[in-house]
Amino acid sequence: MESLNPTQLDAVEYTEGPLLILAGAGSGKTRVLTHRVAYLIDQGLAAPEEVLAITFTNKAAREMKDRVALLVGPDSKKMWVSTFHAFCARILRVHAEKLGYKREFTIYDGADQVRLVKRCIVELGKDPKRFNPRSFQAQISSAKNVLMAPDDFLRNTEGYIAENVAEVYDLYQRRLYENNAMDFDDLIMQTVALLELFPEVRERYQTRFKYIHVDEYQDTNHAQYRLVNILAAGHRNLCVVGDDDQSVYSWRGADIRNILDFERDYPEAKVVKLEQNYRSTQTILDAANAVVANNASRKAKALWTAGGEGERIRVFAASDEYAEARFVVSEVERLIDGGTSPRDISVFYRTNAQSRALEDVLVREGVPYQVVGGVRFYERAEIKDAMAYLSVISNPDDSVSLERIINVPKRGLGNTSVAKL
Repeated sequence: MESLNPTQLDAVEYTEGPLLILAGAGSGKTRVLTHRVAYLIDQGLAAPEEVLAITFTNKAAREMKDRVALLVGPDSKKMWVSTFHAFCARILRVHAEKLGYKREFTIYDGADQVRLVKRCIVELGKDPKRFNPRSFQAQISSAKNVLMAPDDFLRNTEGYIAENVAEVYDLYQRRLYENNAMDFDDLIMQTVALLELFPEVRERYQTRFKYIHVDEYQDTNHAQYRLVNILAAGHRNLCVVGDDDQSVYSWRGADIRNILDFERDYPEAKVVKLEQNYRSTQTILDAANAVVANNASRKAKALWTAGGEGERIRVFAASDEYAEARFVVSEVERLIDGGTSPRDISVFYRTNAQSRALEDVLVREGVPYQVVGGVRFYERAEIKDAMAYLSVISNPDDSVSLERIINVPKRGLGNTSVAKL
């Protein structure tokens, strides 16, 4: 606890009632969350299994688990620390039969969803070249993010395309059910339905989780918002951490009103602002503060650091991508010549397409480099094939996975033969 600053300590030691932690970039929010969880357990306020912490990425969940384990010990394994989707999948594996699913249901990823949507478009006699499956899948996903079923979608939208999406959405859900499958959006939507339809299930989890923590609350959508508030209704010990100034996912359903209206939802909430930054110089923070101050809807805050002012920010306007790349590489060479280790230099670009010019110039200048990223493990074709085989074994109703691997490796089956099967 001695590593915490006074504001961080205030957030950690506030244990009764709703808590909104407005955590500016680089302000130590993960440290606060992990210490708060450890404090709750150490003080006997909750057993590890009575604490729920929801993050947005598996990496963040692993990091939190590891940090809490260092503070609490082996008992931390009993905690529920996971992403929204993993948490909901865990609940549904226990109670899926109440919704008419088998417990070994398959979870469809983005590619599986698009494949099934395309199949539904064709099944309805529509042309997938005219009605783009990926676009339809995105609209279905958006509907699920606001807990809108096919009938609701048809009532709340209008136009030729919307009517077709509603028709495909309805068939898509029926085919998912027949396949004993759910997509990622269903995991949250179906969990909300489960909790709302079955009081005994709702009360079980409301009673169990005495303390609930949600990270990156500014990025939650309506379905996630509903889920969190249902779970928190039992004890009202809900701690949300986020920064409205870092809300960048509205395009995929995130609703900034969730964090801005937290005090409306919980009038008794305590608000703690983490404004001391441990990552950047004051020059960078001043620039960032000046930019976000223009936002119309935000919680007022101003980041500061106990460190130095730092170098002035420079902006270089290049004539084209190669001029930009030459400038970047010249700066890299200047730093290396000045004694900076190449391992301490990073170049960030907004889109993968921008890497080509940078790599061309780096190679030409003989500067060694490593590109970080690439195809994720579970998105590799061979891994998806292996997972599809396992899915068909555990869930014979999964026709989408069967279609993926029925001709892998090649068995000489044409589309007509596959369709007959």
